[in-house]
Amino acid sequence: MRIDPSIFKSYDIRGVYGESLFNETAQQIARAFTKVVTPTTVIVGRDGRVSGSALQQHLVNTFLDLGVNIIDIGQVSTDMYYYACAVKELPGLMVTASHNPEEYNGFKMVRKIPQLLSGDDGISEMLEAIQTDDLPSSSGTKGTLTTWDTMDEFVAFILSLVDTSNFKPFKIAIDTGNGMVGPILRKLLPQIPQLEVTEMYWDVDGTFPNHGGDPLKKENRQELEETVVAKHLDLGFAFDPDGDRFFTIDSKGRFVSGDFMTSILSTYFLQEHPGATIIYDIRASKAVPAAIAAAGGTPLFNKVGHSHIKKRMDETGAVFAGEVTGHYYFKDFFLVDTGIVSMLYVLEYLSSTDQTLAEIVDAMSQQYHISGEINSSVASVPDKIQEIKTKYAPMADEVIEVDGITCEFDDWRFNVRGSNTEPLIRLNLEADTAELMEEKKEELLAVIRK
Repeated sequence: MRIDPSIFKSYDIRGVYGESLFNETAQQIARAFTKVVTPTTVIVGRDGRVSGSALQQHLVNTFLDLGVNIIDIGQVSTDMYYYACAVKELPGLMVTASHNPEEYNGFKMVRKIPQLLSGDDGISEMLEAIQTDDLPSSSGTKGTLTTWDTMDEFVAFILSLVDTSNFKPFKIAIDTGNGMVGPILRKLLPQIPQLEVTEMYWDVDGTFPNHGGDPLKKENRQELEETVVAKHLDLGFAFDPDGDRFFTIDSKGRFVSGDFMTSILSTYFLQEHPGATIIYDIRASKAVPAAIAAAGGTPLFNKVGHSHIKKRMDETGAVFAGEVTGHYYFKDFFLVDTGIVSMLYVLEYLSSTDQTLAEIVDAMSQQYHISGEINSSVASVPDKIQEIKTKYAPMADEVIEVDGITCEFDDWRFNVRGSNTEPLIRLNLEADTAELMEEKKEELLAVIRK
């Protein structure tokens, strides 16, 4: 069977089940993974998508035919999967399409934690092996299949990272969007009895009947925002379906940007680890390096994307890294991204300060005015970035050509970068006043979209 090369992305394999990705695709992926990684044993799990069970079964059967042993961890969140790969020191393959709509599915692959397969490290080799039919065939010796329910161990481990006895009795609404975090919360939260929690969509349902999976889209978090205000709660938390990203709503019902959450988590980690190095992505607001420096840490900006972030954390010994899209990485959690551990650290920090989250956000919002990421379709990403560079670089105080181009001015800054998978330009802009931010945003968008 021919394979659709468009499903091979920069950080995973992802496509529409029944259109570009089939059960037979899972068989090809298992063979290609065996060719590239040469495993003796593989961890295999899946999220709650409807097609996940069939895809996982085809993966498992193919691996077993190849003589590869399988540890089946069943239905899990991404961070449970990472935990399993880390503690067993094994490669893994998870059937998931993260926050994509229900018709999608795919594969997130671990070589050895924290190293995931990515476009230039394994995924392109897998595609080439499939296209050239350079794949291993069935072995004379079948692999063995064992199952492992990681839930209790995972919950015990993440609880060991914080002191929940100091948590304040917050009132919180938590929306897991019918994804994989709901079952974890049902195991975890009885052990933090002082929290008063409103459940929102904790039952796993791969059809996502209540709202879409990406909390960065306002329509997917609007009910959570309204619930926090209507019930006079302290906080709202949201997770995407596979649980690798984490999002926060303050008591005023405001979405707290990933920039501000990275700043808050940085402050927390520098209390715990004075003078530590913290990594943030190139799109982030000036709020992030300012918060890190103010707390006595060393801020380092980095290219976007988990493979770049994890590599830099490993090289520098950084204790924490944040991306504005809600991915947070921790040295104490194997240098990988985890939503539920982010939640615990945020609760620990907010329990240690007299300020509410809303007060912290008020202070930052008055000083930093950010656009959020704005996507625009263009005919040619390189040509458009060159056009923007030609127009703005001569006037800029500083130009950084990492992940597209960043131009710094006295009272505003912007980054434009191309998507890894689509003909899109992504704009992130910040200014010292709300008025200047709006003015410059419209100015840049006019250049990008003309």
